Amino acid sequence: MKPGARLSLRLSADWQQRGTLAWLLLPFALAYGAAARVRNALYKAGWLRTQRFPVPIIVVGNVTVGGSGKTPLVIDLVDYLKERGYRPGVVSRGYGGTANTWPQVVNAGSDASVVGDEPVIIDRRTRCPVVVDPDRCRAVTRLLDEFQCDVVVSDDGLQHHRLGRCVEILVIDGIHRFGNGFCLPAGPLREPSTRMNSVDLIVCNGGQPANGEFGMRLIPNALTRVADLSLQADAESFVHQKVHAVAGIGHPGRFFRALQRLGLAAHEHAFPDHHAFVAADFDFGDDLPVIMTEKDAVKCMALADSRMWFVPVAAELSEDFYQRLLLLLRECDDRQKIA
Repeated sequence: MKPGARLSLRLSADWQQRGTLAWLLLPFALAYGAAARVRNALYKAGWLRTQRFPVPIIVVGNVTVGGSGKTPLVIDLVDYLKERGYRPGVVSRGYGGTANTWPQVVNAGSDASVVGDEPVIIDRRTRCPVVVDPDRCRAVTRLLDEFQCDVVVSDDGLQHHRLGRCVEILVIDGIHRFGNGFCLPAGPLREPSTRMNSVDLIVCNGGQPANGEFGMRLIPNALTRVADLSLQADAESFVHQKVHAVAGIGHPGRFFRALQRLGLAAHEHAFPDHHAFVAADFDFGDDLPVIMTEKDAVKCMALADSRMWFVPVAAELSEDFYQRLLLLLRECDDRQKIA
């Protein structure tokens, strides 16, 4: 692993405790948090402009750096809304995307290195319109211009205040929560944790939900071969041999623990979030199966061989969560009709 990658993983670990490095960086964290509070206040007061749209916007985001389970929740939201007769579309920043022009409409031929890995997964799993642009307002405009969507789900974007929204959903990693509680760079927070007091719904992914939070579980599906999506296998097929587990996500340990619960004995290989994989990353000196996350798999299609498998997951939430969401959407529709 490259030194920069090791440093990134070390920093993520340091963010879970208030060690020497965190205290040294605290002055910068206080300045970062203060700037976030001022920016939020300016939007709330109307000094900075928010762009509104004629359809409800649901923002699914978090306040920490690294994965918290947003994308599986977005997929589940889209499927649920479709079942209730809505015509949802999705917008995303496309983190790590290298497109020369924006916005980008995601389709079956889209390259994860160009549009980002999460948008490719969402398109593949939901078959609903997905538009990627660092400027999410521009993405929503393109989405509404080209497709007949009557609700838009934003994958991430809690801090993108220029995008008007009627529902904010905060996703929290139930194990790591808010780490050491410090803002960047001393901790993992993009903005102070008090931001949770202003959102509409809080979803706790794993762990024990706090009062007022809705619990979410990620349920693993059958393993799928990276090079041939039509080929699947049960986890039991791998329990009698060692495997390599590869994870380039915010908290690799979450994936490794999930494989342990499936009964798999794995050599664990952690990479930084959004790692750009190359063939050498999978040179383990043997022919053992390699099992990775779906987020990593979409970046490995071009270099995949028969050893490589990924584990799709599905979000599971209570019906109470969805009833609350539908109520918020109806309230949003009523406000827009009055306006």
